[in-house]
Amino acid sequence: MAISTKDEIRRYVWTTLEERGVALFPKPIVGRIPNFIGAGKAAELLRALPEYQNAKTVFCNPDSPQRPIREMILRDGKILIMATPRLREGFLLLNPENIPNNLFREASSIQGAFKYGYPTDLLQVKVDLFIAGSVAVSIDGGRVGKGTGYSDQEYAILKSKNAISPGTPVVTTVHDLQIVSSIPKESLDIPVDIIVTPTQVIRARK
Repeated sequence: MAISTKDEIRRYVWTTLEERGVALFPKPIVGRIPNFIGAGKAAELLRALPEYQNAKTVFCNPDSPQRPIREMILRDGKILIMATPRLREGFLLLNPENIPNNLFREASSIQGAFKYGYPTDLLQVKVDLFIAGSVAVSIDGGRVGKGTGYSDQEYAILKSKNAISPGTPVVTTVHDLQIVSSIPKESLDIPVDIIVTPTQVIRARK
């Protein structure tokens, strides 16, 4: 079946993940950045990237499949910048030096981030790596979110505050089944540089 619109791509991926049995809680995954079996493995592959290893401050979206990444960021002693859901309360900063080690997992959740993080002045932040959640991606760097545009807004806000630069790498973690042949690109879409799945790392061929 030819897939031509972003909505068709979303429906295709959500249906495929459910039918193949790789979708995880929270459900239903329709309307969400879908959680998937192997999200932790994808986080470990991301950990080996030089872009991650060299980063001191990492932005990560608040969705479920990226929770292992947020916990990993804290355990690795890096500063975590996290958008609050729907950007209702801006951005939170979590400094692992101020969080006990045994509470990193709790702090990586949305509720925990509000408990152990604090609102941050983006003018005082330099993000070295931007991690976005995705519903679907293509190997040429195309990306589809859940349709609300929040990741694009988060990227644009950070850029407007000079918290990120045009050269800041953008990474997403997805299941292999979330990779599609092509995605329509629009001017405000986030340019994905690196796609990480539970089995592979793909550097976008733009």
